[in-house]
Amino acid sequence: MTTYAVGDLQGCLEPLQCLLKEVAFDPAHDKLWLVGDLVNRGPQSLETLRFLYSIRESLVCVLGNHDLHLLAVGHNIERLKKADTLREILDAPDRPELLDWLRRQKLMHYDEQRNIVLVHAGIPPQWSLRKALKCAAEVEDALRDDNRITPYLDGMYGNEPTKWNSDLTGVERLRVITNYFTRMRFCTREGKLDLKGKEGIDTAPPGYAPWFKYKERKTKGLKIIFGHWAALEGQCDEPGIFALDTGCVWGGAMTLMNVDTGVRLQCKCDDHGRTLPPVAPSISEQTSADARR
Repeated sequence: MTTYAVGDLQGCLEPLQCLLKEVAFDPAHDKLWLVGDLVNRGPQSLETLRFLYSIRESLVCVLGNHDLHLLAVGHNIERLKKADTLREILDAPDRPELLDWLRRQKLMHYDEQRNIVLVHAGIPPQWSLRKALKCAAEVEDALRDDNRITPYLDGMYGNEPTKWNSDLTGVERLRVITNYFTRMRFCTREGKLDLKGKEGIDTAPPGYAPWFKYKERKTKGLKIIFGHWAALEGQCDEPGIFALDTGCVWGGAMTLMNVDTGVRLQCKCDDHGRTLPPVAPSISEQTSADARR
C-alpha cells in the first residue's frame, strides 16, 4: 500500500487523474490524502466531488476555505460569488449526498505512526499538536451537528478575532480556529493573523512571518503537509514542512507527493486548470529527506 498526498484541487479533475494514472493508484490498496480546497475556481467542481466520493473509502481529506464556502453557499445561496464555479454542485440531483459527505470531513488529520499532520493552511506557532487536534474537533463537531452547522457557517466569515484566546466562546471561537486552519499564511509569534497577504515569504508585514518559520513553534519535530499558499510554488525549506499547492487552477501545476519517500510528481496545467500536453507528469527533483526520517 502506498500513500500519496496531493495539493489543492480546486475543481481540476483532469490533472488529478493524470497524476493518479502515472503512479497506478489503486483505491483497493492505496491511500490518497488531500490538503483541502477540493472545489471552486476550476472547471470541474461537480465531477471532482463525485470522483472523490466514489473513492471515499481510500481517501483522507481535510477541509479548505473553498470547501467550507461551498457548504455555506449550500445553506444560503446568497453567499454565492460571481467567480465561484459551484453552481453545478448546487443544482445536482446528488447534492445532498455530496454535501453531507463533505461536512463530515476533518479540519486536521494526524497520522500517529508517521507523526505527520495533514492540514489545509497550517497550525499556529503557539499551539501544540494536542491543542490543535482539540480545536479542530470543535469545528468538526459543529459541522456535523444539525443544530449548529447553520449558525457556524453563517458566522464563520470575517477576520476577527485576529488571535486565539482560550476565553473566546461561540462563533468567534470557531471563526478564529477556522481561520488558522484554512486561511493562515502570515502571523506573529503569538499567533496574531494577517489575512491580507497572499504573496511569497518575503512579503510578510513588519512583525509577521510565515506560520512555520518561528523557532518557538510548538509543533517543531512534527511533519506537516499543507496547501493553500500557491505563491510558495511548493517550495519550503523548513525541515518537516511540505507545501503542496503549486497553483494548478492558476496555470501552474498539480503536485502529488509520496508521503513516505517525499518523491514528487507534477502535472502541468493551463490557466483553466486543465492538463497541458504532454499528459505525463514530470518527476520533481525536490525529494525531501525529512519524509524518510
